[in-house]
Amino acid sequence: MLLELQQIIVKPGQQMLLKDISWQQLENILEEMGEKRAARISYSHGWLEIMVPLPEHEKDKEFLGDLVKILLDQLQIDFEPLGSTTLKNERMRQAVEPDACFYIQNQAVVIGKNHIYLNIDPPPDLAIEIDITSRTQFDNYQLLGVPELWRYKQKGLEIFLLQQGKYRNNI
Repeated sequence: MLLELQQIIVKPGQQMLLKDISWQQLENILEEMGEKRAARISYSHGWLEIMVPLPEHEKDKEFLGDLVKILLDQLQIDFEPLGSTTLKNERMRQAVEPDACFYIQNQAVVIGKNHIYLNIDPPPDLAIEIDITSRTQFDNYQLLGVPELWRYKQKGLEIFLLQQGKYRNNI
């Protein structure tokens, strides 16, 4: 018996983990889920996690995203915000949807693009994750080469910089 994706319900604040998911199955799931959805995914070497954020999560995401935009505007730094764009690289068997991401140094490279292909395009310069009901796995971001990762937990904001292939908390 095969389940259809629409038969699966993941409630806000919950997550579902699926194993042995091929890259083609991931692509099919993303296509079936569509662009306009509440759920976020994280995929690494056959493991697919599907999460649905709580309203509290979304408020924190919007606040931090707005903060980054204000800071960059005040510093007169050009940037391209790409929200929770799906970042994926088939060769690395990695995919993740940050809560927010920004192209800053590589902003000019992605202007006008409707799709980001990390086997060709650079990763975003900054990814933001809000960890209220789940915990961000750094592996995806490290392997994809995202230079800076901000993680907000109820205890506060942590800022990590990618140094020699590993994230270091520099604050």
